[in-house]
Amino acid sequence: MQSKEKKIPLINPYLAVICGVVAVSFSAILIKLSSAPSLVIAFYRLVFTVIFLAPFALNANGRTQLKEMSLQEYLWAFGAGTLLALHFAVWIASLNYTSIASSTVLVTMQPLFVISGASIFFHEKLNYISLFGAGLALLGSIIIGINDFQIGGKAVYGDMLAFAGAIFVAGYILIGRKLRKQISLAPYVFIVYSTAALTLLSFNLLARTPLYPYPALEWVLFVLLAVLPTILGHTVFNWALRYVKAAVVSVSVLGEPVGATILALIIFNEVPQLLQIIGGMLILFGLYTFINSSKKQNSKENNTNHYCESENSPS
Repeated sequence: MQSKEKKIPLINPYLAVICGVVAVSFSAILIKLSSAPSLVIAFYRLVFTVIFLAPFALNANGRTQLKEMSLQEYLWAFGAGTLLALHFAVWIASLNYTSIASSTVLVTMQPLFVISGASIFFHEKLNYISLFGAGLALLGSIIIGINDFQIGGKAVYGDMLAFAGAIFVAGYILIGRKLRKQISLAPYVFIVYSTAALTLLSFNLLARTPLYPYPALEWVLFVLLAVLPTILGHTVFNWALRYVKAAVVSVSVLGEPVGATILALIIFNEVPQLLQIIGGMLILFGLYTFINSSKKQNSKENNTNHYCESENSPS
């Protein structure tokens, strides 16, 4: 199945990625505000996301595209949904054991896996300037977590969960990069999020976690988690994957610890330390360097391809 989306996006995909980073920065904050079990939070986050996206995915055009998808494409989408469910399950749980800074820093280490995977499976090339920017962003994300990175006890367990979340989300991003070249956004995310929701439902049933009742505030938080970090965050990233390299999306998400730290200051009065400020500045500069360099390289490659096509086309 070939995606019917326009090749030239109406919205700048790089700007969309930046907006997505802002949206996902609310994720850890909203989760911290909730008192529900981590698996329940993850489940309802995906359930409400599926409900909100259903009108776009199940309209006449969406149903046609779903029917045109091959079995292989469905299997890949199911795999992406399973990995996304595992990511949410372990990362949300990590916030019960370690700090917001440490958790968000470790889960955003996934560029190490995405860049390696994209190079191996997709043969995506990155120039030295892009790699330099990625390195600065990674360094900044590590510095942010140094202040409150704890060794021993529950914190280490939380850190391990967050790191596992990085591995799972890297696989999810790589599959998305593969499928988004062939499948339109609405049917793709509908299948992925539905699969993730069903997977998380099975986790809750196996763990015998109560799915209800919960106070009204919890339901508000579940809805906000669906709208902000999931639809305006992850869904925007999935849309952007059709137009930018997997590494661009992956490294850009490193801005999440910066946003989460700022929001934690406003909401929880968690004052950032000097190292966190330095790390945040490194991340922002690294992201700017990486995205700007990658954008120029994409433009150069597109111009080269256009020139080659012009040379080979009949006059």
